Amino acid sequence: MAEDTAFPRLVSLACHDLRTPLATVSGFAKTLTRTGALAEPHDRYVAMIEAAAGQMAELLDELGLVARIEAGRYEPALRDTNTLELARAVADDLGEDRVAVSGTGSVVKVDVDAAKRAVAALAQSALRHGGFEEVTVAVDGRELRIAPITDASRPVVLGEDLRDLGAAAAGILIHTLGGSLAVDEGTLLIRL
Repeated sequence: MAEDTAFPRLVSLACHDLRTPLATVSGFAKTLTRTGALAEPHDRYVAMIEAAAGQMAELLDELGLVARIEAGRYEPALRDTNTLELARAVADDLGEDRVAVSGTGSVVKVDVDAAKRAVAALAQSALRHGGFEEVTVAVDGRELRIAPITDASRPVVLGEDLRDLGAAAAGILIHTLGGSLAVDEGTLLIRL
């Protein structure tokens, strides 16, 4: 195995192998939830296990994606989608009370599922690292603008300060797809 692809392949293998025990945890948590026989606080604990398993699966998806990109094995399934639909998917995913969407989109050709996860990760990073309850996603053709972005959260959201796997993976994906990220006057500019 070539030295420059050994580590990304190892990471891909780890992501793949971690899915089996994670599927077991998730499956049994869902089974326990469906029985409806759990009393307080056990029902809450199982719900927390189920949510954490979902988060772990998302993290493995992001890590696996970056590993494939770094190893030169990423083959995006490019399809047409509207940038406004991507922004609305973020609001659906993170909650309309946390993400306000506006603007007019245009059609772009991207790996739709990966692009949705990327834009959601960037909005989540702006919320988490900016300390906000809500962000806006304004769509203008091929560009999505997420605001506000604080000076402190800027390097994290851009993936320059590696404290948020989702944001770092999003930046790598967007650049791989030929897009760009920049922060200007407290707004993250995503060009697809």
